[in-house]
Amino acid sequence: MKLMKLELKKCSLGWYFISAIIANLCIIAMMIVINYVEASSEMAIKDLEEACIVIGSSIRATFVILAGVLISKLIIEEYKNKTIFVLFTYPISRKKLIAVKLLFIAALTGAAVFVSNLISAGIFLLLNSYLQIIPGNVDMAFLQQQVLSILTFSIATAGTSLIPLYFGLRKQSIPATIVSSILIVALISSHNPAFSIASIVYVPLALAIVGAAIASWAIRNIEKADVC
Repeated sequence: MKLMKLELKKCSLGWYFISAIIANLCIIAMMIVINYVEASSEMAIKDLEEACIVIGSSIRATFVILAGVLISKLIIEEYKNKTIFVLFTYPISRKKLIAVKLLFIAALTGAAVFVSNLISAGIFLLLNSYLQIIPGNVDMAFLQQQVLSILTFSIATAGTSLIPLYFGLRKQSIPATIVSSILIVALISSHNPAFSIASIVYVPLALAIVGAAIASWAIRNIEKADVC
């Protein structure tokens, strides 16, 4: 926890929170505009459950990409500039240092997805109760189901967010890290009325296992980082 606090002090996250706020506002605006513009077409959102799926997938897409940026700033950039080897001179286990960075990124991503999803969905449902953008009623059972879904997807996204680490470390490339996060977003956020990958929790859960395996691989191989 002390190392995570030090990492938080070292890394200025103002840009991260500003990006999160802007993304949330854009997602809420998008939800309103889609149903006003596409009210009579197949693109229109049919019910509140679908609305929550679209909001959730948009938020997860946003924070997986932001996690890719964090990996680039906290790990890949330090490898590329060789500054991480200064960090390795500290009397602390290398494995612990890299594990703290990865835990910090995963925890921040999971928490941000959970909080943002709650806020965005809550604001949209509140606006919908007045504006009647999408037909449907909100009851306690619906809210409990959505909170459980948001929690599950948030945990899965925390693990998924670590996958770009593999592509970044392979060539110590910041562009590769960002591009891989965008490709992951394209995979997990696909949604249309006929078939929605974004609503299948097993996809991000499977990717979360892959992300955890990549994190484990990076931690195990950290001792060989300055061999080549």
